[in-house]
Amino acid sequence: MAFVRNMLVAAAGAVMAVTAFTAPAAAQKVQIALGDTISVETVAYLIALERAKDRGVDYNLTSFAKEDLAIQAVVNGQADLGIGTPYSVAQKSKAPLRGLFQVTRLVFFAVADKSYKTWKDLDGQPMTFHARGTGTEAIGNILAEKNGIKFGQRNYVPGSENRVVAMMNGQIKATILDLANKNLLLSKASDRFHVLPGLDEKASDEILFARTEWLEKNAAKADIIVEEFAKLWQEMAKNPGVIEQERAKRGLLKDLPKELLADVNKFYAEAVENGVFEKSGGSPAAVKADFVFYTQAGQMTGNPGELKVEDFWTFGPLDRARAKIGS
Repeated sequence: MAFVRNMLVAAAGAVMAVTAFTAPAAAQKVQIALGDTISVETVAYLIALERAKDRGVDYNLTSFAKEDLAIQAVVNGQADLGIGTPYSVAQKSKAPLRGLFQVTRLVFFAVADKSYKTWKDLDGQPMTFHARGTGTEAIGNILAEKNGIKFGQRNYVPGSENRVVAMMNGQIKATILDLANKNLLLSKASDRFHVLPGLDEKASDEILFARTEWLEKNAAKADIIVEEFAKLWQEMAKNPGVIEQERAKRGLLKDLPKELLADVNKFYAEAVENGVFEKSGGSPAAVKADFVFYTQAGQMTGNPGELKVEDFWTFGPLDRARAKIGS
């Protein structure tokens, strides 16, 4: 656990863009709230933002341990843009939030102690998730329903890295992990743990979103940021190694331990191969698929076929980016 804390401290110190929202000198900068930690898994976001900065769009990025805090920062006007999954908050609060770019898709894995051979063996048993209402719990809910079981006690341990430690220590026996930490766990103890069948569909995990008021006043800035995400995601699809090249060139995460930085190429190659990063950046069809997933998971309400894409997304910036760089 101490190692994880030290890693996050090092990451925060390595990225100069992470500051407090209230810094007076940052008034003209785009304030961005990230519902995740700064790490190898999110360094691609920083590269896209740094490229936008090269084009005159300066920014401050604040990382939150809980996604709902990042979303609320945008809702409350403390941040202009957010990276997270705001569907539930946008629907329940009627907050004028609009998705701009699909940053990542949900590619998570249910891992369990080998004493649980099938999903049926988990009926009534404890299951551990990242946090209430997150993608990990949504996936767990859908898989439980699909396999005709109900979980027993629900536990919440933020951070896939922390859940790996808990699995290794025998504190928990079943959880949902991201790609990198699933691989880490199995590399350390494949004799003790295995992967249970998961979902074929891949809903949005994190999207770039903004308040409509900010978008109306800052269309040019939004266009540049979305364009840089779109360009980098297309480059990544052709050559995942571009992330490590850009990270090293820009000195991002330079204070992280070398053994973690050595995994950048491997992580992005596997993430691209497994569909974590979708080069299209989103589409109305993808948003409708999100509606199905998040209503089934209990995070949105109503008939997903009746929900309107335009109430949750605006595709103007992405359409203009595609027109410039090709799709």
